Amino acid sequence: MTGFGATLLAFIVAISLLVAVHEFGHFWVARKLGIRVLRFSIGFGKPIWRRRFGADRTEFVVAALPLGGYVKMLDEREAPVPPAELPRAFNRQPLWVRSSVILAGPLFNFFFAIAAYWLMFVSGVPGLRPVVGEIAPQSVAAQVGFQEEDQLLSVGGHATPTWDAATLELLDAALAADNVEIFVRSPDGVERLLMIDFSGVPDALDKGGLLGNLGLSVWRPKIPPVIDELVANAPAERAGLQPGDRILSVDNQPVETWGEWVDYVRAHPEQSLRLVVVRGSDELDVEVIPKAVTENGETIGQIGAYVRQPEGVQDQLRTEVRYGPLESAGRSVEKTWEMTALTLRTLWGMLTGKASVENISGPISIAQYAAYSARIGLASFLKFLAIVSISLGVLNLLPVPILDGGHLLYNIIEWVQGRPLSDSAQQIGQQLGIVLLLALMTIAFYNDLSRLFGA
Repeated sequence: MTGFGATLLAFIVAISLLVAVHEFGHFWVARKLGIRVLRFSIGFGKPIWRRRFGADRTEFVVAALPLGGYVKMLDEREAPVPPAELPRAFNRQPLWVRSSVILAGPLFNFFFAIAAYWLMFVSGVPGLRPVVGEIAPQSVAAQVGFQEEDQLLSVGGHATPTWDAATLELLDAALAADNVEIFVRSPDGVERLLMIDFSGVPDALDKGGLLGNLGLSVWRPKIPPVIDELVANAPAERAGLQPGDRILSVDNQPVETWGEWVDYVRAHPEQSLRLVVVRGSDELDVEVIPKAVTENGETIGQIGAYVRQPEGVQDQLRTEVRYGPLESAGRSVEKTWEMTALTLRTLWGMLTGKASVENISGPISIAQYAAYSARIGLASFLKFLAIVSISLGVLNLLPVPILDGGHLLYNIIEWVQGRPLSDSAQQIGQQLGIVLLLALMTIAFYNDLSRLFGA
């Protein structure tokens, strides 16, 4: 399958699954509370599959546009209802019943995240050890005392076995503008306490990424630039490179490590590179043109060559976090809570200007992340699904008309004043909600296109 095809498939699978979970929450609670459900739809637009099931002959639909879904319930506000069916109409239900049905969709997204994290923790979470690489001069990291090859042991009192865990803790501290304690261990085993006062780092969450803005990078061992395997019909093979070739220079610049070589290739998509390689006892001139590919919204160069790994290098870089079934249950609930709180703080940071709105991602970025995580493995894809499911749950609970949170807001107003909000007020609210969502979608698409085209 082509890169675009794999990306599209991963996006459709991920979004359809999460939408199905959300809408099933509305559907299941509505049925349990005696409301008749007329239609359960995954996607919008023209149906490509439909069937009727159950005593109520509920119509289940898969539609052509997989960007959402809905549950249609019996409701007098949408169509006339036979007198015998009035007790099962949504609009005739008590306030607590209507609120329960509305709340069920976001809650099921959180339940799904807990289940995904549980499966991830039980099966094992691979990751990179949080070992610091090159530190930018005059950066925050340099000023607080980070040194190359320091390993982060904990951030803010929380253990950080992987870079993912360390980055999330640093992000949480940056959003809160907190003074955070970081324990590190140097290669000789000496442990030190470092402090970052994020209240004095206003640009920590700007474009460029948190680690980069702090001046930190991920450590990579200095591996010799020797080719091990080639991807069939990729630029490296077409250029005549062979396994065992050692790269001496590129465009007259000496190459000491594989990391230097990778950085150069990534920075020069669709550009001719002049290499000098050693093959046996001979030095050869080779010309290769990296193909342009999109990775995490950035256009980079790739030639389709793998490095020859020295013994033990993977053990230096990789680690795996795994828990038993019972411990995983507790940790999955804790992780879901932490990510929910982090999502809320990120949204608040965008509203207050502490975090850049460039952090908002749209369907293009989500599709790329879905494909990327699916290629890495099950644990990575489960983590992606959990994060997106939490985001859907949080966003749907925002008090914005047309979202679940907006309908809950209407119910709260009805409870306070003792009568429903007027139709005209609800209509104005719906129009405002549409405007806000269109603005959000515009920002998301703009960010996606900026990442895609390097703007």
